[in-house]
Amino acid sequence: MRVTTDSRALASDLSLAVVRLTRQLRGRRADAQVTLTQLSALATLAREGAMTPGHLAARESVQPPSMTRVIASLVEAGLVGRAPHPTDGRQIIVTLSESGEALIADETHAREVWMNEQLARLDEEKLATLRAAVDIMTEMLSDSE
Repeated sequence: MRVTTDSRALASDLSLAVVRLTRQLRGRRADAQVTLTQLSALATLAREGAMTPGHLAARESVQPPSMTRVIASLVEAGLVGRAPHPTDGRQIIVTLSESGEALIADETHAREVWMNEQLARLDEEKLATLRAAVDIMTEMLSDSE
């Protein structure tokens, strides 16, 4: 594939727009109880269910020792629980607690309220364009995994 000046400009503009959008969404977290790393781990558990620390580290693209520290802090905060692995005594399974579920719901609600306000300002054509962009971005991300 040939990279053109137009595609370089698009890459730059898209990257900047994503960073700014992320900053806006993070700004919805005025009274954040957890770090963004912890929040990401909680969201993965909420979306994908209970898993081993190694699997969670892989899903989050972090090293296992880093995830071990994240999990320990989340256990201490009461947001996740640890249980023995049903078939491998050397492993544990990390599960989202009720408090963790509530925190994810609150975080999600705050972001969605802001995003829905922004989307309500757009006409049908722009909404369709955004839908197509989301599909393309999702495809790009799944291709890179």
